[in-house]
Amino acid sequence: MQQISENVYTFTGLPAGRVYGLVDSDGLTLIDTSVAPAAKRILKQLAARGYQPKDVKRILITHAHPDHVGGLPHLKEATGAEIWASALEKRVIQGEIPIPTVKARIHPPNMTLKPVAVERELADGDTLPEILGGLQVVATFGHAPGHISFWHPEKRILFTGDVIFYIPRKMRLPFAFLTVDMDENRRSITKIAALEPKIICFGHGKPIIENAAEQLRVFAQKYGLPLN
Repeated sequence: MQQISENVYTFTGLPAGRVYGLVDSDGLTLIDTSVAPAAKRILKQLAARGYQPKDVKRILITHAHPDHVGGLPHLKEATGAEIWASALEKRVIQGEIPIPTVKARIHPPNMTLKPVAVERELADGDTLPEILGGLQVVATFGHAPGHISFWHPEKRILFTGDVIFYIPRKMRLPFAFLTVDMDENRRSITKIAALEPKIICFGHGKPIIENAAEQLRVFAQKYGLPLN
């Protein structure tokens, strides 16, 4: 685990997708779970920090793509943590509907996830006082129908999921063939740019911990997106 900010960590060496760990007095919150093989690595890195699986109290999901929820069944079983996600992504996580795909010539095959129960639905504007004293939910639809990001206004840390990729060390739009509504995703970029984050934690790529707001503004302007 690598520290990003006070009580905020990222897991290292995972096969795909970023996972973040947030530390509170009652235990840990994870944001996303990477692909299935990552689950054991996550637990191993937690153990190296002195944590037991039961110390993970909550797992927040930005969206239900395999590189973000692949490790969820194993982590849920190992930790007993509650799973929190948006209403639209909940249906995918619980295996009620397949992962929504793009209506295009090239798109991923239809896929239904191994069901995992979601205990709490999250909606735009929700404040989560249990997590770092007040993590907030930001609806950032587009890449997935119910995609959400997480924002801490005091720390000015933004967890973007896949609204923007940072690969290789450069902001870019998410892959079109994996994004159900790119126009909506662009509107979500405008929304998060207005937050002027100090730190940005991406679903893919290393976090930006310096000049994040300016880099995000320049990225939005590159695509002609309006800035509030």
